[in-house]
Amino acid sequence: MPAAHQRAIVSVTNDLATDNRVHRTCTVLQELGYEVLLLGRMLPGSPALDRPYGTRRMRLLFNKGPLFYAEYNLRLFFFLLFSRGDLLIANDLDTLLANRLAAWLRGKVLVYDTHEFYTEVPELVGRPLVRKAWLAIERWIFPKLRNVITVNRSIAEAYRDRYGVEVRVIRNIPMKRELGPKPSRSALGLPNDRFILILQGAGINVQRGAEEAVLAMKELPECLLLIIGSGDAWSTIERMVMEHGLDDRVRMFDRMPYGRMMDYTRNADLGLTLDKDTNLNYRFSLPNKLFDYLNAGIPVLATDLPEVAGIVRQYDAGVVLPTADPGVITAAVRALIADGERLKALARNATFAAASLDGGAEKEKLKELLEGFGRNTHTYR
Repeated sequence: MPAAHQRAIVSVTNDLATDNRVHRTCTVLQELGYEVLLLGRMLPGSPALDRPYGTRRMRLLFNKGPLFYAEYNLRLFFFLLFSRGDLLIANDLDTLLANRLAAWLRGKVLVYDTHEFYTEVPELVGRPLVRKAWLAIERWIFPKLRNVITVNRSIAEAYRDRYGVEVRVIRNIPMKRELGPKPSRSALGLPNDRFILILQGAGINVQRGAEEAVLAMKELPECLLLIIGSGDAWSTIERMVMEHGLDDRVRMFDRMPYGRMMDYTRNADLGLTLDKDTNLNYRFSLPNKLFDYLNAGIPVLATDLPEVAGIVRQYDAGVVLPTADPGVITAAVRALIADGERLKALARNATFAAASLDGGAEKEKLKELLEGFGRNTHTYR
C-alpha cells in the first residue's frame, strides 16, 4: 500500500468522457489508497463529469495535429513538474514524453499503459514523416521503461520483440454493470420487424469496416444498422448513407452514456467488429465493443484477427469473416437470418462467454501490478 496521502496523476489526451480502461485504473488506484487526479483536455461539447476521484481538463489553443500534441505535452510537462505526484501514469504514446521527462527530473515512478500498438495505427502508417517522429520518441523512451502494461498478449509480444522490455497484460474486459431492465425497441424508436445490426465505439475510424457495413446494407432491406459513437470515418459514413439512399437502413447516433448505448446494443440481433488487417495495430486489437456485445447477449460478426476471432471461436459466440468485404458481410447476415436456431445458439454462447470473461479478475491483476509498481524503488533520477 502507498504511504498516506500519496498522489497518482493519470494522463490522457482525450476529454475523460468515455475511457473505461482509464476509469478502471483510477478506481483501482483509489482502492490502493492513492489520491487520484485524472488529467485530460476540454473539447467543444465535452459532457459534465461525475467521478469519485479528481479530474482536470486543460483548455488548449489547438485541438488536433502537431501543434496540439506539442502544446499538450508542454502543458502536461510543466503541470507534472510543479504538481504533487508520487506515481505518474501515462496512457498511450501521446502522453509519454511529458511523463517521462517529469518522472526523470523529479525521481518519481512512471507507469506506461499503452492501449494499442501506437506507431502502427493507420493514421501514422500512411504518414511516414509523422510516424518517424513518434517512433523516435518511442525508441528513445521505451527501452528505459520498467513498468509497462498493454491490452493483450499479441501487442505485449510485439513490444517485447521490438524493445526487449517485459510488458504485462491487462485485458479490456469490462466490469459487470447493472444495466437495469431492457427497454423495448418501441421505447427506443426502433422497429420490431427488422433484423438489427450494431457497430459501436469511440474509434469508428478508417479501415475498421464501417464503410463496408454501410455498403452491405444496400442488399439487406430487411435489416437496420445502428452506428453509435465517433471517429474519423464519421463524416465519410454520413456521406455514404446519403449518396446510396440508405437513411431508412442506417441510423447514426453520436456517442452517449454507456448505459444508454447498451440499451440499443441489448436490442440488437448482431454486433459488428470489422477491423481490417491493414496494420499491426488493428491486427492485434481487442476492442471494448466485443465485450459489450457479449455482455448484451448478442452474437458477434468479426473479421479474422487473432485476438477478437480467438475469443469468438473459443466460445462459438459468432461468425468469423475472412474479409470485411460488403458481399461477405451480406452473405453472413443472410445466413444467420435464415438459420434462426443457429442464431439463438450463438446468442446463448455469447451470454456464457460474458459470464466466463471476468473483468473482476483483470481488475485484481491490475491492482496487484500497480501495488508492485508503487513499491518499485527504481526511478528516473
